[in-house]
Amino acid sequence: MGALHSGHRALISAAVDHGARPVVVTIFVNPTQFGPNEDYARYPRTFDADCELCRETGADVVFAPPVEEVYPGGAGACYQPTLPTVATTPQLEDAHRPGHFAGVCQVVHRLFELVRPTAAVFGEKDYQQLCVIRAMVQREGLGIDILGLPTIRDPDGLALSSRNAYLAPAQRKRALGLSKALAAAADSERATPAQAEQAMRSVLLAHQVRLDYAVVRDARTLMPIDTFSEQPARAVIAGRVGTTRLIDNADVSR
Repeated sequence: MGALHSGHRALISAAVDHGARPVVVTIFVNPTQFGPNEDYARYPRTFDADCELCRETGADVVFAPPVEEVYPGGAGACYQPTLPTVATTPQLEDAHRPGHFAGVCQVVHRLFELVRPTAAVFGEKDYQQLCVIRAMVQREGLGIDILGLPTIRDPDGLALSSRNAYLAPAQRKRALGLSKALAAAADSERATPAQAEQAMRSVLLAHQVRLDYAVVRDARTLMPIDTFSEQPARAVIAGRVGTTRLIDNADVSR
């Protein structure tokens, strides 16, 4: 959605390394992904700098369509894919941002129609979104290879995000509670998912993060698990520091 940073640079580099050309970067601040009280109007827009980053990183095309091109006749007139269960049942982003994944699936499906890629690269930072897009591509039979790239972090551990620009210096220190909480969940001393979740909540409380959720889930379905097993597990967090909502996640498989 623009306001590109080093995390996006890594996504573009991964697309370049994948080898299929041309490499197309889509930039589109999608209005249907934002709820009534979310930050669509003030979402950072830095188009000239974004284009320069794309050029430096090896992208061949920047596709930045107007709303009218993405949604001719309005969003309601465009095809809306059926939401996969990972977009409706985990009670994570789906519960806290009603309508968000309907907007994500619609715009990603529409951009795929316009660009017609053979592969697309998404970051793991928006982990449920990555799971949703993979499931949608499979359900719709789109035949696109969805590549997930690990979260890029600042040296102190904070996950890169366009919304980090909203954080004052003191708030940024509090925001480090998310990555520290994930580290606590990954500690092998946490023998059960419930213990890992309690450890995360304690760290987040100490950093004054207003919590939406801090849970350990099955990494594929994002549904609750009672024990660590051979199946991959993911710790996922969402919370607010001041008025800024932040998300993060990490693999906590045993």
